[in-house]
Amino acid sequence: MAVSVREVAAAASVSVGTVSNVLNRPDKVAPATVERVLAAIEELGFVRNDAARQLRAGRSRSIGFVVLDVRNPFFTEVARGAETRAADAGLTVLLGTSDESIERERVYVDLFEEQRVHGVLISPLADDLPRLQRLRDRGTPVVLVDRQVHDRSFSSVSVDDVAGGRLAAEHLLGLGRRRIAFVGGPAGLRQIDDRIEGARRAVAEVPDAALEVVPTENLTVLQGRAAGEAIRARPEAERPDAVFAANDLLAMGVLQALVMRGDARVPDDIALIGYDDIDFAAAAVVPLSSIRQPAALIGHTAVDLLLREADADEEFAPEQVVFQPELVVRASTAG
Repeated sequence: MAVSVREVAAAASVSVGTVSNVLNRPDKVAPATVERVLAAIEELGFVRNDAARQLRAGRSRSIGFVVLDVRNPFFTEVARGAETRAADAGLTVLLGTSDESIERERVYVDLFEEQRVHGVLISPLADDLPRLQRLRDRGTPVVLVDRQVHDRSFSSVSVDDVAGGRLAAEHLLGLGRRRIAFVGGPAGLRQIDDRIEGARRAVAEVPDAALEVVPTENLTVLQGRAAGEAIRARPEAERPDAVFAANDLLAMGVLQALVMRGDARVPDDIALIGYDDIDFAAAAVVPLSSIRQPAALIGHTAVDLLLREADADEEFAPEQVVFQPELVVRASTAG
């Protein structure tokens, strides 16, 4: 049976209020009394009922975080950055993955609201955000991660993916590549659309260059391998001479498909660049060029914005932080 605060108070010969102060405001209690209460807690095996404390406080000490796919090392690194910053503030991070499903995203948002979390970080799938608006209207701060909305109605932390797409395409074009294939999906995901748009703008400035889009159902290695096999199966004259993959996982799959057969050399025949610059990119059999995003800094900054919103008055104005991507050149384009 769980030990109660009253039992701890009786064992330490203090009031229930003193035990509460030791647990929550020890600076208000004499050091000798703190030691006596802590000794009683240790002896009795008392565990604080944090759920009850949260009900009284109105908020928990946890932050809910919904990512698109926790299997993607980029989001894992973002979550680590958020977790580190949250710990500095005495908070924990509860992580959920939507698996690019609107329904799963809604389930997690509802669950986090029920848990009365301190706030919600989320990489939403769509621009239609009324559920998140209602959540915020009821007092739970919300920060968008790796996304922003055009009307700036939410605080957000993101990377300029249009600039990132342009950076990748300009790099390939600068190598003399003119038939570029963009591999990625699903269509309608803002990050993907923005990266395609940036690549299109760069290609449009080179008269003899062309960009084709090779769609995928998701952003996994297996989908990249399937796209790479489809490209490799084309007659040599119809293959692209460069591939821009929407993320590094897709790029690794494309690389596997091309390298395993050996009849399309990287980068000699097909230059290849990914996006995110995850740790595995540098360790690939042909080290991958990539567009780097500051993943840990994104998570850290998102928690900073969330804490500012949580502590703000009713006049709080949403903040948007946009980082610039960085080109990282390795053997998959440089040889």
